[in-house]
Amino acid sequence: QVQLAESGGGLVQPGGSLRLSCAAFGFTLDNYAIGWFRQAPGKEREGASCITSLRSSTYYTDSVQGRFTISRDSAKNTVFLQMDSLKPEDTAVYSCAAGPPFACNTGQGPQSYRYLYWGQGTQVTVSS
Repeated sequence: QVQLAESGGGLVQPGGSLRLSCAAFGFTLDNYAIGWFRQAPGKEREGASCITSLRSSTYYTDSVQGRFTISRDSAKNTVFLQMDSLKPEDTAVYSCAAGPPFACNTGQGPQSYRYLYWGQGTQVTVSS
């Protein structure tokens, strides 16, 4: 059974850090582009970051550039999103998704319709 499972969300104060994990079951993540999407209440889903399948090139939307880092751990079949210097506006449900290699466009970012498999999402709340 093909499945993606996110973990690592929670409540953190502004300026704090969280590391989100996206673990794959039933398939090998290295063969897929991985995107991290987020959706805040009342807002459209946004592609925050993605990583390509071959060279592990990365993309970050402007609002998270320099604060978030996406990476792969092939041995664990997991992709991580390290989030530092968190701000209240980062509050959202974060979901990971897997798609074909071209699904991560490092110039335009991840486009949700290109992704095949989705996790259930994990809540990130940044508040004092």
